[in-house]
Amino acid sequence: MKLSVVIPIYNEAENVQALYEELRGVLTGIGHDYEMVFVDDGSSDQSMELLEAIQSKDEQVVVVSFRRNFGQTAAMAAGFDYATGDVIVTMDGDMQNDPLDIPRLLAKMDEGYDLISGWRFNRQDAFINRKLPSMIANRIISSVTGVHLHDYGCTLKIFHRDITQGIKLYGEMHRFIPAIASGMGSRIAEVKVNHRPRRFGSSKYGISRTLRVVLDLMTVKFLLSYGTRPIQVFGLFGFISSAIGALLALVLIIQRQFFDIPMGNRPLLLLAVLLIFMGIQFVSIGLLGELQARTYHESQGKPVYTVRKVLGSKKTDAS
Repeated sequence: MKLSVVIPIYNEAENVQALYEELRGVLTGIGHDYEMVFVDDGSSDQSMELLEAIQSKDEQVVVVSFRRNFGQTAAMAAGFDYATGDVIVTMDGDMQNDPLDIPRLLAKMDEGYDLISGWRFNRQDAFINRKLPSMIANRIISSVTGVHLHDYGCTLKIFHRDITQGIKLYGEMHRFIPAIASGMGSRIAEVKVNHRPRRFGSSKYGISRTLRVVLDLMTVKFLLSYGTRPIQVFGLFGFISSAIGALLALVLIIQRQFFDIPMGNRPLLLLAVLLIFMGIQFVSIGLLGELQARTYHESQGKPVYTVRKVLGSKKTDAS
């Protein structure tokens, strides 16, 4: 087995060398082939120069450099693309994740899990602006996605390679990888990991990411629940809206015909018409979504299912 460790780096010049040396010591003792994939996310300090120096002396180091800062999710995606290991580990470049936890995660994976997520049980961050928003976000994400984890924000995770190949990352979606993987039928476990206080530099991410995370959560929920059947969500809203509008219109017609109550100047008439047209629009959006979903899956050969294993079949890719 080959192990790939993916580390996004953004202005971490003070941590790069120490992280590399600590990580190399742990990986050497594991007994598997390994590589370290550092992704420089457009750093403006000396991070890239230090990574170049490290890579020139160690062929087990891969360095990917972005032209500008694209964000942590893009750095993760690039790391997955350039990693060649059978198992992929992700961790932060600020040295708050402990490399000594990697063997424990590997041992947990040997129990038959596809993805192991770290849980910063004793998190060494400020409570108000880091821990409290994270606690609230974890509860919301767990409730919405149905995948209950204590710490979605922990970057220290370990995956089988086929999981990363089936996931496309955009926005801030790297934190939703467990939920997306669960939608693919993956077995997921959570393990308490050591979280160390930051020694050098400052955090590049703050509470301003909360809104973006919430918006991406809506996207993830829709893709997990209705990605292959959008008409069922938009059509439902359309049906309800049109039904209410039609019912209001019927009430107004009955009042006009049998009780001689005028309807032309009543706001209720405008509401009924609005609801009917909204219903038609929702159904139309659902139909367009169905066309888009079919185009997406059929043009890319994207399967609508994932297979864990096949026993006894003589079918091959060539056939």
